[in-house]
Amino acid sequence: MTAVGAPAERREGREKVTGTARYAAEHHLPGRLFARPVPAPVARGRVTEVDDGAALAQPGVVAVLTHRNAPRLASADDATLAVLQSPEVPNRGWFVALVVAESPEAARAGAAAVRVVCAEEKPDVMLTGTHPQAYVPEKINGTFPGVREWGHPDDAFADADVRVDVGYRVPPLHNHPMEPHASTAHWDGERLTVHTSSQGSTVVRAVLGAMFGLADERITVVAEHVGGGFGSKGTPRPDVVLAALATWHTGRPVTVVLPRRMLPTTVGHRASTLHRLRLGADSVGRLTSLVHEVTTYTSRIKEFVEYAGIPSRVMYAAPNLRSLHRVVRLDVPTPSWMRAPGEAPGMYALESAMDELAEAVGTDPVELRIRNEPATEPDSGKPFSSRHLVECLREGARRFGWSDRDPRPRSRAAGPLLLGTGVAAATYPVQVYPSRAAVRALPDGSFLVEVNAADIGTGARTVLAQVAADALRTPLERVRIRVGSSDLPAAPLAGGSSGTASWGWAVHDACAQLAARLAERQGPLPEEGLAEHADTKGAADAESPFARHAFGAHFAEVAVDTVTGEVRVRRLLGVYAAGRILNPRTARSQFVGGMTMGLGMALTEGSTLDAAFGDFAESDLAAYHVPAHADVPDIEAHWIDEDDPHLNPVGGKGIGEIGIVGTAAAIGNAVHHATGVRFREPPLTPDRVLTGLLEAPQHPMPG
Repeated sequence: MTAVGAPAERREGREKVTGTARYAAEHHLPGRLFARPVPAPVARGRVTEVDDGAALAQPGVVAVLTHRNAPRLASADDATLAVLQSPEVPNRGWFVALVVAESPEAARAGAAAVRVVCAEEKPDVMLTGTHPQAYVPEKINGTFPGVREWGHPDDAFADADVRVDVGYRVPPLHNHPMEPHASTAHWDGERLTVHTSSQGSTVVRAVLGAMFGLADERITVVAEHVGGGFGSKGTPRPDVVLAALATWHTGRPVTVVLPRRMLPTTVGHRASTLHRLRLGADSVGRLTSLVHEVTTYTSRIKEFVEYAGIPSRVMYAAPNLRSLHRVVRLDVPTPSWMRAPGEAPGMYALESAMDELAEAVGTDPVELRIRNEPATEPDSGKPFSSRHLVECLREGARRFGWSDRDPRPRSRAAGPLLLGTGVAAATYPVQVYPSRAAVRALPDGSFLVEVNAADIGTGARTVLAQVAADALRTPLERVRIRVGSSDLPAAPLAGGSSGTASWGWAVHDACAQLAARLAERQGPLPEEGLAEHADTKGAADAESPFARHAFGAHFAEVAVDTVTGEVRVRRLLGVYAAGRILNPRTARSQFVGGMTMGLGMALTEGSTLDAAFGDFAESDLAAYHVPAHADVPDIEAHWIDEDDPHLNPVGGKGIGEIGIVGTAAAIGNAVHHATGVRFREPPLTPDRVLTGLLEAPQHPMPG
């Protein structure tokens, strides 16, 4: 048996369950101080006065930093990091002061005592589909065209035998990792060391170096253990800049932990998206036209676009298509990456609309999707490196017992409960980036592999050790892994389901090179061992002649209580085609975690932007409800054995995000099947469900 493909236990598991794994705020340096930010009380304006007298009088308070006395920084490419550099307030929650104290309690008391006065301007914070300042970006986040069109979608829609014209809305959603954003920074002579909770410490070092005017060799950024991120820790956040500012100002180590109530306005979020979908089809459900138009918002200071219309460009065969994004600049916190950005809200809308089309045509929703399977990627015309969506749908239907389903809505009941089942497809792109890695063979027969990967709870250490063991042709227990420090060989961040494929490629190459040298070598190794390095630049980022995506199919069974409006998911099933599964144990954990997050998107997670204050009403886990164990039903994750030689040496596609992509739509479609009511805005909370049931035409309970 090879190491890759075996269900190896996570290497850091014991440290985590025994509490010996240290996170960013748990580095107890001598003389350490603690700092707490003070957020702006207005949604738009300018600071005119900061009265810090009462704060400085608090026991234990050492300093109060504001835009008047904070060290000056070079301009950052990311304007959200320009903290305490200007009196301007671009959104509510923007940090306008930082209280540094001897203890977290003193810092909190000091922050509460700071009085901030602002000249307030009238903000514009509400997204509407007809906002007069909406524009179509030429490029979305510098990558995708803002609009793609082929054929004549409007004419084809008008001529279609069957037409579906529907709107969906996905509310703002928030990253709430278990470990809040935190950083501990200290100066050691001319060297800055930062322990931070980040999905990529190489990027953090580069940003800090540019802002503080320091060469890379004068900065070490460590992110050994990361308690989740879901995209919000993919780029540096204000906590790491504030910690570095405070240690520069005081000369002592400083820890900044962002309170959870500050996260929604500070670390990015999934922006609300408004979707209009027009699907035209022939009499048997083959698409003749697909129009997916998305309206979303960004902030005034940085453009970030939730590219929710992108999946429609690659998912189904449509000879006439338009995928378009409109963006409005508002006085709101800057949105950013959240797990499966673009695909999660975009596929929710598309897969819900496909369910509506299946009903309009009068065909099975699984068969409708199969009927629209493309021969090549519609957007690029490239052949797929592998695409086994049909197999996922067929296998999922078999495992789920889909053939026993009565297709009629509101056809099953158990007392006051209406029962229903739903399906949705999923896709996520394969993304691979250049990485470096090093490996050393030691005289004792062990191997040390070094790569600046970030293990954000996914088991990266374990899987990379498996890749190394096979390339070295050695038992897994002989391989040691070092990750999570910018002093290690540079590597891309953990994001976009690209981590293992990117890091694993470099690890594989370095280990294969070393194995070849060892095979030719005679005699013992030198005391320092024998080392090899690899850099996949030029290979990992080379243009591929293939369209590379992972695919999946989600099935859900729900029970809807007609008395309380409560929706309970009884079963969730996912079947995936995601390349080679490197570790079944960690893979299943990733799939199930993504599906659980999709369940939250469907039933519990949602945020409200307050029109009067420009702030999110649901700012903590008491108001923003993530699924708990009691909410998570019987979840099954399976996969198709997929051998794709066009990806990377390890053959993996990335699995961190595809689990969330289709889950919400499958649950929403199941709720419609149960009730006969189409709910077009998640989450499906009891108040919305009861209102929908009361407003719908009355039907007797089945049976």
